[in-house]
Amino acid sequence: MTGVLTRWNVLPLNEAEEELLPCCGSRAWARELAARRPLADEASLLDAADATWLGLGEADWLEAFRSHPRIGETRAEQPSHDRSAAWSAKEQQKAAAGGDVVKMALAEANREYERRFNRIFIVCASGKAASEILEILRRRLENDPETELREAAEQQRQIMRLRIKRWLGE
Repeated sequence: MTGVLTRWNVLPLNEAEEELLPCCGSRAWARELAARRPLADEASLLDAADATWLGLGEADWLEAFRSHPRIGETRAEQPSHDRSAAWSAKEQQKAAAGGDVVKMALAEANREYERRFNRIFIVCASGKAASEILEILRRRLENDPETELREAAEQQRQIMRLRIKRWLGE
C-alpha cells in the first residue's frame, strides 16, 4: 500500500472526499468512494472507483464533465481543484502542440459538439495529438445522444483511473 493510500484511508470522510475530487470532479463519486474505505491497495481502489463511477447517474457524470476544460483550453466551466487543472494541462500537452489549422478545426468541432450534445467533449487526451483528438471528436459527433453519453462516461472513467494513479504516486 502506498503512503498516500495509507494516509487517505484514515482521513475524516469530508477530507478524504476532497482529496479525491480532482481525480474525477463528481462529488457523489468522491463521497461514495471515500465511504468504501479502507482500501488495501491500488487495484482495490481502482476497482472501487470503477464500480462507484458506473453506479452513478447522468447528473453526476455531467458534474464530472464540467470539471474539465475544453480540449485546447485551460479553464474548466466548473473547476473542481487546482490539482485537476494542472493534470488537465499535462494530459492535453501533446494536443496543445498541434498546428494552428488543426487547433482551429478542433475549436470549431468542439463548438459543434456542444451545440449537438449540450456539454463539452470529453476524451482521455493523454498521449494523443490534436489531429487524433479531432478525428475522435468528428467520429463521436455521429453518435446518438445516449451512445455519446456512455462514450463520454467511459472516457471520464479512463481519465479518472489515470489521475488516481498519478495521485497515488505523489
